[in-house]
Amino acid sequence: MSYLTLCLNPTLQKTLRFASIIPDTVNRTDMHRLDASGKGINVSRVLSQLGKKVTHLTQLGGVMRPLFLSLCAEDSLAVEWVESGSPIRFCYTLITRADSAVTELVEEAEPVGAGTEDRLLEKFETLLEGMEYLVISGTKAAGFQDTLVPFMVRRAKERGLKVILDVKGKDLVESLRYGPDIIKPNLYEFAATFAPELVKDNDLRGDEPETKDRIRAAALNLCEKYNCRVILTRGGKNVWAAEAGAFFEIEVKPVQPVNTIGSGDAFTAGLTAALGDG
Repeated sequence: MSYLTLCLNPTLQKTLRFASIIPDTVNRTDMHRLDASGKGINVSRVLSQLGKKVTHLTQLGGVMRPLFLSLCAEDSLAVEWVESGSPIRFCYTLITRADSAVTELVEEAEPVGAGTEDRLLEKFETLLEGMEYLVISGTKAAGFQDTLVPFMVRRAKERGLKVILDVKGKDLVESLRYGPDIIKPNLYEFAATFAPELVKDNDLRGDEPETKDRIRAAALNLCEKYNCRVILTRGGKNVWAAEAGAFFEIEVKPVQPVNTIGSGDAFTAGLTAALGDG
């Protein structure tokens, strides 16, 4: 099986671990690392670790591009890219050992330059040849048109690829008409997109039975209307899934993670690999 992953918001991820963090003082790390990241890179890394043949497509620009590509090479990741003129953003993960807290600090990406989308679509068309799966993950940087992700889904389905989407909002809604096989946002992203009345102040509202009933109805409606499957991760809680008139709750084994960042991407990669294995 050959897999194409796509993410249009690349990241350099700095992870800093502290014994504890005390405000208004100097805090020194006891561990730090730097990784190429972004949701699609995370998916690609796990697929590669599972022995799959995977190519990642993204946009890159700025003085940090050689560093980004060298970090990808260290992880044996095959990356295809187009020039965007947009500096690669940094994001920061702060881990404290005292309470196992994980805090994420996110930089917003700068808009991509003129012509980036045309170059990206040209490369995308050439990469589709011979691929069997397309995984599109995450939000796109500013400067891309709202039609881009739905167009890519349409082209992939016309070529007979299986398509897995871990996106939200308009990118997800407008892609559904082209028949993605699986949509896999997390629960909050799904609710914000299809049941916004459940979301208030960046959190889900209502008790769990009420939330579950509303999400079940929305998921089953999408499955029926677009002939797709819906899989919703919920952090450390059981996964919710829907297909063809059936709604499931799938038990997850509890673990104590050191760092939760990228867990959903690892799930997407594992799911995609399992589908490819039949």
